[in-house]
Amino acid sequence: MNHAILRDEADYAQRDIRILRRNGLAPAPQRGLLRDLLELVGVDTDGAAGPVLDTPLALWNVREGATLLLEGADATSLYLVRSGSLKCVRTLEDGYEQVVALAQIGELLGAEALHGGQQPASVVALEDSTVYALPVRDLPRLRTHSALLDVALQRALSRQLVRAAETTAMTAAVASDVRVARFLIWLSGRMAEIGQSPRRLLLRMGRRDIASLLCVAHETVSRAFTTLSDNGHLEVDRRAVVILDIDRLRVFARCTRGVALDGARARPLDAAAAQRLPVAWFSGLSPLEQAAN
Repeated sequence: MNHAILRDEADYAQRDIRILRRNGLAPAPQRGLLRDLLELVGVDTDGAAGPVLDTPLALWNVREGATLLLEGADATSLYLVRSGSLKCVRTLEDGYEQVVALAQIGELLGAEALHGGQQPASVVALEDSTVYALPVRDLPRLRTHSALLDVALQRALSRQLVRAAETTAMTAAVASDVRVARFLIWLSGRMAEIGQSPRRLLLRMGRRDIASLLCVAHETVSRAFTTLSDNGHLEVDRRAVVILDIDRLRVFARCTRGVALDGARARPLDAAAAQRLPVAWFSGLSPLEQAAN
């Protein structure tokens, strides 16, 4: 009888995997290690026991366009982005799909569902991505097994709160041109954090998704890119964006209550003025980028 139950469970598991594969999700050929997850989040592993760091973790491949988490689904797993990028989308009462966040390398997904037991938003891959999977039912055991995992989850949750504040700061500007400028500066900083070029950006989100994230009309985002390009801040080729003058772009982005001055006519900010601006969209260059320049 027990063997029959085990066979049934195995059949169900294989069936579920086949369904997931059809939907663009599949277990990665290799498994991840706890040490890799900790390093990804920035947790110092010096002094930790080797066997603990070699604890295997499930890795999932998420094909571009696949839904990793479905709005309204039960909270079964947390995911940490290992590669790629994904968008978080919430469906409003009128059917409009509101983009509420962009998730990139090192960011946690699914934690909001721990509060009410259901996912408050869907998560869709913007490109082929991989994620670490942490089953909710296994979290108490995993956290007891490694205190460093607990530290990593705390850090990832803290980062998530910071990202939410940054998104709010981007949408605080009245002019759509300024919102787009803030988005590009914000994205530039995030690219620098993961070791990619902060000036040559490939926009994984289309104009409509960017408009949804910034709470503006799709047409205004296209016009904003044209304006910023005409002002000499950017070069734009479809989804490829080159920031030509990031200092002028920052000056342009600092205006909250109206249309920003062209950075060419605005006076550069000194260090004291820069510190008074919202860190979410005026964070400056990373230490690595400063050293490179």
